[in-house]
Amino acid sequence: MHTSSLFYTKFYMALSVSNVVFVIIILLISSYKLCAVEHVLSYEMVNVVNEFPHDPQAFTEGLLYGGNDTLFESTGDYGKSSVRKVDLHTGKVEELEKMDDSLFGEGLTLVGKRLFQLTWLQKVGFIYDQKNLSKLGTFNHEMNDGWGLATDGKVLFGSDGSSTLYQLDPQTFKAVSKQVVYYKGKEVFNLNELEYINGEIWANVFQSDCIARISPKDGFLGWILLQNLRKELLKAGNTGIDVLNGIAWDSEQNRIFVTGKLWPKLYEVKVFPIKEPIEESVIEKLCLR
Repeated sequence: MHTSSLFYTKFYMALSVSNVVFVIIILLISSYKLCAVEHVLSYEMVNVVNEFPHDPQAFTEGLLYGGNDTLFESTGDYGKSSVRKVDLHTGKVEELEKMDDSLFGEGLTLVGKRLFQLTWLQKVGFIYDQKNLSKLGTFNHEMNDGWGLATDGKVLFGSDGSSTLYQLDPQTFKAVSKQVVYYKGKEVFNLNELEYINGEIWANVFQSDCIARISPKDGFLGWILLQNLRKELLKAGNTGIDVLNGIAWDSEQNRIFVTGKLWPKLYEVKVFPIKEPIEESVIEKLCLR
């Protein structure tokens, strides 16, 4: 009896261990599948829902939606840089704060009722009152340059033209996180104007017609291809246009707006998936610089 009991005890212990191992294997497989699903890359294009006038002299570096069909825009170029309040429907500049000729305006975001604007090379930024664009102060940051700026209401997201997406403390402007953005093992350089949209960061890629979708937690999510917008503008005789740059999100009505430097139009767009397989050479040509 004693030998038999020992046998059954060992048998049930072995069976229990086997069950635990089996459960662990199932969980690992499930976790792997879940991660694989979460990291499937998306490839998308846009349909134009509405077109609005845009100042063709505006060298757009930062863009955001401020509510009540109002846009805030930061423009660049030495001697022409500004921050401005713009009527969405007419494109009319309702308020404008011109910057010193020695400064090159860059990314722009809104935290509470204060606008934060980067400059290109000086590592200094400016704070404005949302209502009348009166200057409230300055700040310094730790990025190499100032390119794009966005917020989720808690932290600031910044870019400096490299492949790094920064998270900055909105009180101290110190970097609390740095994330190098990769697409299939390749760094995505030239991250430019940024917008926070539904938990993601959408980034213009300088000198391309592409927007990179980035998760601050999980990394690169996919591409949005907008080359048709530029083609239509050029076809209509707008030969003086510069690159695609400028993304704004109306979170209340879930509207997305895009424009470019010296573009005469601002577009409201809807994103849709590309159904046919897209060759890697196409992405490299359009999006990777």
